[in-house]
Amino acid sequence: MPSLGDAIKELRERRGWTHRDLAAKAMVTAAYIAMIESGEKQNLSMPVLRRLERALGTRRGELEKLLRPPLA
Repeated sequence: MPSLGDAIKELRERRGWTHRDLAAKAMVTAAYIAMIESGEKQNLSMPVLRRLERALGTRRGELEKLLRPPLA
């Protein structure tokens, strides 16, 4: 399973967006997007996560699943 940062980066690049493009759509900074993608920022608030899901066109909860490891 990809990390949250890897998934966001893939979805962003698939759309041809820069960090700044996604940041504007999700109402965060481009630096914040870069920190998420690099793994430096991992504890996202639910409002930010929901805005990223909407901006990237994913189903509600898709990115949230990547925050927690699957239960064994």
